[in-house]
Amino acid sequence: MRFPRYDIREDIHIRKLISCCYFELSKNYRYAGEKHDFWEIFYVDKGEIEIDTDFGHFNLRQGDLLFHEPNEFHSPKSNGKISPNVFIVTFECESEPMSFFLQNKLFHLNEKEKSALALMMEEGWNAFDTPPLGSGRILYPREDAPFGSEQLFKAHLETLLIYLIRAGHDAQKTMPSPVPREHRDSGVVDQVIAYMNDHLGENLTLDALCDRFAIGRTQISIMFKKRVGCGVIEYMNQLKIDRAKTYIREDVYNLTEISELLGYSSVHYFSRHFKKTTDMTPSEYAKTLSKGFTRITK
Repeated sequence: MRFPRYDIREDIHIRKLISCCYFELSKNYRYAGEKHDFWEIFYVDKGEIEIDTDFGHFNLRQGDLLFHEPNEFHSPKSNGKISPNVFIVTFECESEPMSFFLQNKLFHLNEKEKSALALMMEEGWNAFDTPPLGSGRILYPREDAPFGSEQLFKAHLETLLIYLIRAGHDAQKTMPSPVPREHRDSGVVDQVIAYMNDHLGENLTLDALCDRFAIGRTQISIMFKKRVGCGVIEYMNQLKIDRAKTYIREDVYNLTEISELLGYSSVHYFSRHFKKTTDMTPSEYAKTLSKGFTRITK
């Protein structure tokens, strides 16, 4: 007996990708603007940025995502105070439901949408490499890309678009359901991370964090590994480097002051740690900002 086959319906189908970039922008970054015949999503991962478009002026903050439709002029600029990190993806898609984004352009992502975007960013790192000099923003495949990374990137992008359209069309309100255990654990991790961010200059220890949040060393380590993919202290050290990058881009403190603000015993130790993490010294990183931005690669 031959069973009938069911043709899977695809409401959103991405035809082609044009670019996938993560930028750390200076606080004085300005771009004259452009327009192109494909879609663009502009996500603010950290900080704030302003964008002028054919449809008005937008002030974007962390967690905001803005759509640019084909042939829409857009010109981003930093606000002179806060150095933003942004994730930009451009693509072709002629699926009819994309018309939703002609009227709905600005979104503040919820946790489910952020999760889809985070997975897309991860596969972007996996799939694409820094293009050769002179090739502009053309996507360049990574030679050692994991199996299926480009397809997963496309799938996560389509998933994000579907989530956003669903949310826009769903006017029904549902009663809150009990919070699953993994969500409660995620909330604890978020609290610990927020505390770390507020106390980066204090050289927090794992024991101190466990005492502060009344949690065991093993439990907090497991929760962090599951949520962010690394250990507690490793994550805190990365937060220090991210904060150092922000200080350097904002050009308010010198390197000695930055090392003191972040609790390093000396500027030399700070420089060694920075280079170990980024493959650049703080001074080398500062020089890359002469063009207003640093493009981040894996």
